[in-house]
Amino acid sequence: MSLRVHHLNCGTMCPFCERLVAGRGSWVKRGRLVCHCLLIETPDGLVLVDTGLGRKDIAEPKRRLGGAFTTLCKPVLAIEETALSQVEALGFQARDVRHILPTHLDADHAGGLADFPEAQIHVLAPELQQIRQPTPRDLKRFRLAQFEHDPKWVVHAAPGESWFGFDAIRPIPGMDILIIPLVGHTMGHAGIAIRRDDKWLLHCGDAYYHRDQLSASPRTSPALAFLEWWVQAQREPRLRNLERLRDLAAQHRGEIEIFCAHDPVEFARFSNTGLQA
Repeated sequence: MSLRVHHLNCGTMCPFCERLVAGRGSWVKRGRLVCHCLLIETPDGLVLVDTGLGRKDIAEPKRRLGGAFTTLCKPVLAIEETALSQVEALGFQARDVRHILPTHLDADHAGGLADFPEAQIHVLAPELQQIRQPTPRDLKRFRLAQFEHDPKWVVHAAPGESWFGFDAIRPIPGMDILIIPLVGHTMGHAGIAIRRDDKWLLHCGDAYYHRDQLSASPRTSPALAFLEWWVQAQREPRLRNLERLRDLAAQHRGEIEIFCAHDPVEFARFSNTGLQA
């Protein structure tokens, strides 16, 4: 089955200091990050991978995103960047989105869930537990206001198959779309693999932040390295999965295209927007 995939930026963010964020550039100019989401056209409707920031986030940023996020990340808050606006620009409606596969439930990945109230939301069990039974740390991290609309959760627990040596779950029967558990950033963080003809796409969410982290000489910027450490739920699994992704990128370069959620250069490679780091 050949799937048509649209690469969407559903939330530009402009954190302080381009050099600290991108590892190069100006000390005084703001950095630039994206919320790289996917819209997949299938014979049975649309599938979203992540939703970025939603319309309600733009209307109530402090309540739904939090003061720390809006201050540090400086989201642009443009309604035309929301997944719903881009879905409508392609000639579809909200109800056409049947399934959503968030890589995890941080505010910049799950904010648009409320714009698609009829969609089924596929998550790993530990990820949903952080929302339903939050610890004090979870309450500081996740924005529970983003889930007030009572999402239609579909919980996945046990992997059912293998994918290039990784555990995998097929959430939608009959489709070459897989959930790949990549825990560490959050308790139930996952990548999403999509087969297109003879090649796979792997959306890694926040398993890494910068493209050079998958290179033979891995590195990242000071700000992003600090952020990874600060927000990680489990350090050792995160680092182990990052190493496995690095091996996957080196060993299967011609078979898999790998990208993360926030690198603007990776996004530009797929979307032809000309965005730069």
